[in-house]
Amino acid sequence: MKTIIPPSQRLQQIFMLSPLFGLLGILVVFGFPSVARSAEKLPVVEASMTYAPNVPPPITRKSPARVVVTLEAKEYLDEIAPGVKTEVWGYNGHVPGPFIRVREGDSLEVHFKNAPKNETSHTVDFHAVTGPCGAACWLLTEPGKESAVLARTMNPGLYIYHCAAQPIPVHIAKGLYGLILVEPKEGMSKVDREYYILQSEFYTEGVPDKDGIVAFSSKNGMDEHPSYVVFNGKVGALTEGNALKAKTGETIRFYVGNIGPHLISSFHLIGEIFDRVWREGSLSNEERNIQTTLIPAGGASTVEFKVDVPGNFTIVDHSIFRINKGAVGTLHVDGPPNPDVYQKLEIKEPAQKNK
Repeated sequence: MKTIIPPSQRLQQIFMLSPLFGLLGILVVFGFPSVARSAEKLPVVEASMTYAPNVPPPITRKSPARVVVTLEAKEYLDEIAPGVKTEVWGYNGHVPGPFIRVREGDSLEVHFKNAPKNETSHTVDFHAVTGPCGAACWLLTEPGKESAVLARTMNPGLYIYHCAAQPIPVHIAKGLYGLILVEPKEGMSKVDREYYILQSEFYTEGVPDKDGIVAFSSKNGMDEHPSYVVFNGKVGALTEGNALKAKTGETIRFYVGNIGPHLISSFHLIGEIFDRVWREGSLSNEERNIQTTLIPAGGASTVEFKVDVPGNFTIVDHSIFRINKGAVGTLHVDGPPNPDVYQKLEIKEPAQKNK
């Protein structure tokens, strides 16, 4: 995506940047007006957004639009494990933030708000943005304020977005992240179900107080020793009553992100092989028959597979001790048995000889 700055903000933003970014900003800014004018001609639509594990429906438009995305940073207490609460920072009050679905060639109009009761500056860095800061410089916003940018989605793919206000590791570790899918112009192949999974880490210290609250630990963050490694923002977000669901014969697509902020994910679904995998955000080069796919911190992968037999399939980071820290989920598949693919054999005990 190319970032487009409203004219009233251009000079102010240029002088806010470092000398290097300022020079780049001058070069970029004066190339933007024609792009901005072309965006004005596009139909305006609200962005299709959902919260994990849900994914917005495929885009049916065959031409670009000016897509309006509204994000708001909120600081609040949330339960990250049974009986354990900590302060989190989430986009639109969710960790992870919303899944945003747009189309290659769209103009993305982002309105970013920092909730009035917040105590910290926040912003959004879109990995899909081509340009200094990934738009974070221009979306840096104080509590109670709002900023906006316009960006063209030029590169199809599955991308992370996250807060890049200082100190960046703390803003990421506390929950300000999400995924944005830029669909190719020709669209995505049809599947039966799509799910949104984002792996992350929480760094806490001590035991919960009488209210179940634990403090954030910068030291454990610096030492890369997470207290929790989770899918979709908390322990148990994809287990028991929150398990993902499917039926035999269906083709499932997972959009999987890993924000880190430290660990590489060894993403694996026990009892299934990924029929197709698009690594590191790309939607161009698929690989087939992958058992476990590496997802770097700040990266994402798209995986597809057909479920042939019923049962519970376990979602893990195959750095397997992380299960004990929360990195586990369930895909529950309903349907009739399929003994041609998978069945249990009964072992007959040898007959007892008469003495």
